[in-house]
Amino acid sequence: IYLDLSSYTILQIIDQIKQDFILHRLDYTATIYLRQRWTDPRLVFHGNKSFTLDARLVELLWVPDTYIVGSKKSYLHDVTVGNRLIRLFSNGTILYALRITTTVACNMDLSKYPMDTQTCRLQLESWGYDENDIIFTWLRGNDSVHGIEKLRLSQYTVERYYTLVSKTQQETGSYPRLIFQFELRRNVLYFILETYVPSTLLVMLSWVSFWITLDSVPARTCIGVTTVLSMTTLMIGSRSSLSKTNCFIKAIDVYLGICFSFIFGALVEYAVAHYSSSQKCAAKTPQEGSSKELTKDMEEVNIANILTSYRQKISFTSIEISSDNVNCNDLTMKTHEKIKRVLRNKMHRITGYFTIQNPSNVDHYSKLLFPLFFMLANMFYWAYYLYF
Repeated sequence: IYLDLSSYTILQIIDQIKQDFILHRLDYTATIYLRQRWTDPRLVFHGNKSFTLDARLVELLWVPDTYIVGSKKSYLHDVTVGNRLIRLFSNGTILYALRITTTVACNMDLSKYPMDTQTCRLQLESWGYDENDIIFTWLRGNDSVHGIEKLRLSQYTVERYYTLVSKTQQETGSYPRLIFQFELRRNVLYFILETYVPSTLLVMLSWVSFWITLDSVPARTCIGVTTVLSMTTLMIGSRSSLSKTNCFIKAIDVYLGICFSFIFGALVEYAVAHYSSSQKCAAKTPQEGSSKELTKDMEEVNIANILTSYRQKISFTSIEISSDNVNCNDLTMKTHEKIKRVLRNKMHRITGYFTIQNPSNVDHYSKLLFPLFFMLANMFYWAYYLYF
């Protein structure tokens, strides 16, 4: 017995996504017209006419035991009566049409969400008859599917679709299977207006603080904290649509993480600049007070040095150097002091490399570096997720 699916019309696919947190499984609901055609030689009659029979006579005829693979919930429409059609042709061919709504699971890869393209399947298989009893074929190949071109969805666009004929091996035998495979591309414009543009504007808003002076502590702190909190709210809102798949890193999470890093970096930049400025101001006041004392000490040291040098010149002729008068402890103490001085000088030089001499330069360099690195991050981000 040969079974041909003459027409498999997709009426609508409801993109009300139901989430399954165990896997990346999202469900789609489709309403279809399923038309099956087969030939029964016992029903041959003379003439060229066809008769439409009462749907209740289906219990008296042989019908294929077709079921939808991976269906979670399916039902046959029965308003106002059961939506079934039976048409009998003179050569024994029977056309059996049904109007079904089914919910089918679809494995999705959300690593590039919302710039992702998903491939879903709708599979039909015989339940009890194996390939020795029944054969499934598409009557007109890809043309057996109608209505998919006119399909309009809020989040997706149907890229392409095609039909396949396959077999599945079970413990009870090999069963025929028909596969309708279609690709859905997510419309990214909604997410650009809803998430990408606001997050980018928040990053640019955090750069306004670079043009405010370091003395304006309330203004710069308010901008930094406000942008951080706004970015946190935006990140939480973007995750609410796919709350049960938050254990997976998506493309939108990467971009929001980049924006949050730049906003938080702008706040840390002001903390560093303000701390350096306060340290520099605090270092100036004791230096001015001790400068006078240093000058007095230097004068006294110079007078003492002149006197000691004069005395040494006078008594230089009466001094005889002998090895018994040399004190080794004094020499070792002097060498230790010299080593400590050298180490201190080196430590001061090392710390001098990391200290900011002019805190106002921090804002000056940040005006250039923050936008430059943000543009580079955007270039790598969009190039990777759009072309790789």
